[in-house]
Amino acid sequence: MTHRLLRRQVLALGGAALAAPAVLRATDALASSGSVRVLAWQDYIQPNIAEKFTADTGIQLELTTFGSNDEALSTVAASGGRGFDVVFPSITNAPSYIDENGESYLAEVPAGVNIGAVIPSFLRDSATLGGVHNGVQVAIPFSWGTEGVTLNRAVLPIADEDLSYGDLFRPGTEGKAAFRQKSVIMGVGLYLDATGAVPSNRMLDVYKSEEDARRVWSAVTNWIVERKAHFGAFWNNATEATAAFKDAGCIIGQTWDTTGLLLNRENADFVYRAPKEGIITWCDSIAILRGAPNPEQAVAFVNFMLQPEVGGMYANNTGYNSAVAGAADFATEEFKRQFNEVYRPDVLNNMWWWQADVPHFAAVRDEFVAIITNA
Repeated sequence: MTHRLLRRQVLALGGAALAAPAVLRATDALASSGSVRVLAWQDYIQPNIAEKFTADTGIQLELTTFGSNDEALSTVAASGGRGFDVVFPSITNAPSYIDENGESYLAEVPAGVNIGAVIPSFLRDSATLGGVHNGVQVAIPFSWGTEGVTLNRAVLPIADEDLSYGDLFRPGTEGKAAFRQKSVIMGVGLYLDATGAVPSNRMLDVYKSEEDARRVWSAVTNWIVERKAHFGAFWNNATEATAAFKDAGCIIGQTWDTTGLLLNRENADFVYRAPKEGIITWCDSIAILRGAPNPEQAVAFVNFMLQPEVGGMYANNTGYNSAVAGAADFATEEFKRQFNEVYRPDVLNNMWWWQADVPHFAAVRDEFVAIITNA
């Protein structure tokens, strides 16, 4: 079953056909006291989840947040993988969690973790996306979402079927387009591939070799820089992305889904939609660090997060989608409404998935990101 077909099934069936085994509760696990040190994306562990975790388990949560995969990895590496118990890397970034000896900072998933709570196809596909190291599972799919276009439709009345990454640079968006530099070179690359201007096999060529990556990204970067008059705001985390629209006056941007969906809840003029070239799709994971100082509490925390009820709370808080079977049962009607507005059948049949990182990818990409940033 593909990601997109399963996504529809999860919302339609609410997990009834994919019921997970009973979740191992922390009170039945090895730990029911102490503390757990968690390194998570800024908006992942909000107060309602943190409070419920401590109330249910008696374990104190010590939370540190990050705004990018690079920040998370550098934080883990700085402590030699021993400063935290649990981390939430994008699954395609998990292969980068390697120490000086070539070993993963991420531990093999302990036997006590309720890995069966995860939607089966996500767990299966995680092996090729980066969740497996040396033949063992080290990162568990936790959430997934997309990166498309948020726009103020009162100002830019672009129909869903016509929306393109190229619209970031259309007349009328001068000084009012927002994007994350490391993402816009992929979105614009998809647009230029679709138009035939820069052939790239739907941007898969940038993973093929350093030579191909430089060929594609050089042409894409030149195209973007020639249109730098459209730059309104750069963002690197959820807070900055929202501020681009609320504070910097942007009317269109390439954003994560949560940015557009949460803006829409406040102001219906803002909508989040899929560009016709294909919506960029990602998967984040949850992993226990090999040097975790509190391994028993780490297992309890992971099992808590893999409960359908908590998955539903997480989806309602963030606008992201849980990878836990049955979590949709606990999503709000507003969440389901927005999902159906964004993910029409044609969108679900045209997703573009981030691939597992390859050795040349980040370093070469960052060279071109710097060019855009300094333009």
